[in-house]
Amino acid sequence: MAQALHAIDFLKAPTKHADAAVCVAFGDDLFLRRLVCDAIAQRVLGTEDAEFSLARLDGGSAEYRGVFDELSTVAMFGGSRRLVIVEHADEFVTRFRGQLEDYVAKPRSSGVLLLCPKTWPANTRLYKAIDKSGLQIDCKAPTAGRVAKFLVDRAKKVHRATLEPAAAEAMVDMIGPELGLLDQQLATLALIAGEGETVGVDLVQQHVGSWRAKTAWEMLDLAAGGNAKAAFEQLERLLTAGEHPIAILAQISSTLRRFAAATRYVQAAEVAGRRPKLREALEQAGFKSFVIGKAEEQLKKIGRQRAADLYRLLLEADLALKGQSSAAGRSRMVLERLLVRDVAGVAG
Repeated sequence: MAQALHAIDFLKAPTKHADAAVCVAFGDDLFLRRLVCDAIAQRVLGTEDAEFSLARLDGGSAEYRGVFDELSTVAMFGGSRRLVIVEHADEFVTRFRGQLEDYVAKPRSSGVLLLCPKTWPANTRLYKAIDKSGLQIDCKAPTAGRVAKFLVDRAKKVHRATLEPAAAEAMVDMIGPELGLLDQQLATLALIAGEGETVGVDLVQQHVGSWRAKTAWEMLDLAAGGNAKAAFEQLERLLTAGEHPIAILAQISSTLRRFAAATRYVQAAEVAGRRPKLREALEQAGFKSFVIGKAEEQLKKIGRQRAADLYRLLLEADLALKGQSSAAGRSRMVLERLLVRDVAGVAG
């Protein structure tokens, strides 16, 4: 039995791997799973109208017939191939394991099915069947050493910057091996350095200093806990120390996006007639077990309505900081509004 390909290895050269009717992207790193899904979509569809040939379904509510009807449907616009992504696919695989085994043995569509479960045991018949004819990609969090190498490669390919290996290692030491947050920080550093320039250890230490990261997390914790006054004081400390507003936003966006993802998971489950526990939703959103209790209390204080709107609010803040509100005074107001009104829920 071949070992599943790790996401980092797949992302180095997605086009080198043979086409497969059924693909699986499994594991607990949501950032890697998103990159893998995007790479497969680009490869399978790859047209300007690709969105017309792409369907995303939730595994908690999707039915077997509906999934394969989507696979067999040819879009009026876009390419001739179809890509169906079943997200949170654990329950879907459990319910339709037999039908999936039959389909893998004899695909009846030219489309591509991409399953995205969190767990994917290697001792099942389905795993072994896809191992022979499909593509299985392990999206579990990599080791710190692999993360640093991944950042160096991603800086060049995506952010158009040269990241020194020592600088990549410094980032991992300061932030930890959390790829989503590291990539946000890398984007910020590349922006500060300028296109085509080198990001070195000095720049990392200046803009991703460990005390700054700690202060940013404390600030977010205070805002999510409803303590707007103390969160404002921490924001003031960061800005006074010269922290770039875009860097501050990058440090807090990862957690806020997880709150938004957890909320949408709950909403999707309710539409499907299920009542998931909040802890389950937070786990699906990528919160680690040792912070689940704290995150649960924070999400309750943020509130369902504000949490569901966080994706839009973060996008607006990002566009504002890079556009009309890039000046120091305006950028401060953008961050204050995000923390105090949108997270802490204080009117004003």
